[in-house]
Amino acid sequence: MGAPMTGTALLAEAVRQLAEAGIPDPARDARRLLAHVLGIAPGRLTLVLPDPVSQDHAAAFAALIARRAARAPVSHLTGQRAFYGRSFRVTPDVLDPRPETEILIAAALEQHFTHLLDLGTGSGCILLTLLAERSESRGIGTDLSDAALAVATRNRDALHLTSRATLRQGDWYAALGQVPERFDLIVSNPPYIALAEMPGLEDEVRLHEPRLALTDEGDGLGAYRAIAAGAARHLVPGGRILVEIGPDQASAVGALMRQAGLGDVAVIQDFDGRDRVVSARLQTL
Repeated sequence: MGAPMTGTALLAEAVRQLAEAGIPDPARDARRLLAHVLGIAPGRLTLVLPDPVSQDHAAAFAALIARRAARAPVSHLTGQRAFYGRSFRVTPDVLDPRPETEILIAAALEQHFTHLLDLGTGSGCILLTLLAERSESRGIGTDLSDAALAVATRNRDALHLTSRATLRQGDWYAALGQVPERFDLIVSNPPYIALAEMPGLEDEVRLHEPRLALTDEGDGLGAYRAIAAGAARHLVPGGRILVEIGPDQASAVGALMRQAGLGDVAVIQDFDGRDRVVSARLQTL
């Protein structure tokens, strides 16, 4: 049995394997995975690269590199994803939190709210981030998937928000029950990819993220129809709704909001200048 390889040697071989597999940034992903296996912060990895790596750690690293080469997302391999300055537990049962969704967070935080509803909460990253940023607020997250709610529960408890965040299983507003509960803010990042667009997605998304969170199996607007239709019944006068959208959906989603009796419809763009969030408000009498 040969001497253990150094971190430098393991990293070089991993980068080669990922590059051959067509991974876009093989060095970044290999470094993240090696740091994860060694149990250190990625920023400290350079300090330990000259050191020998145990055979157990080397084997674990090799297994993760093989899975990444097969297009498993890095977040699924590490079980964590950073979002708005916090770490969230993620699994194949939930949509990966994405930087673009932070646009919705920033827009929501521009105005005061105390009672929040997150429709299709998934990992809980939107609901829990907003509650963590506003200590006087409380909220409800709904999801059709029990497995997703289990992930959200772990994130809620890890962030010490158990007393302020309630999680309910069900389809959109149906999870709230028969008595209409009203909120001053409703948020959602619903499935907005049209069925015809699914084959064009990256393998990391199409093969590894929950289909239920990606597409409505139709034109990509089904979730917005349901969300807009129930918004007025569940908003207090003056309450806001913010939904993340696909880059070509602003006009259609805005029209759905107006048809539902909402006003002040606006479109917010993301870092790349693409339409990303539609906001609207229930007008006061």
